[in-house]
Amino acid sequence: MLSTETAATTDPLPTTPCSVVWSQGRPYVLESGAGALRWVGTDHLGRPQALSGAELHRRGWSHRRAG
Repeated sequence: MLSTETAATTDPLPTTPCSVVWSQGRPYVLESGAGALRWVGTDHLGRPQALSGAELHRRGWSHRRAG
């Protein structure tokens, strides 16, 4: 389906908890907490970072790590 290219903004993000997507060379895992889903990963300095689905769409994402 997808190669290492960024998914189109019309493609839906996965909705299954523990799904993994890649954005800007880093993995993000879908977690549910306090009734809301969020994508959790790290920033460029290795600090924890949580993104909403909308934020992840704006940044671009892929099912595979870009080479």
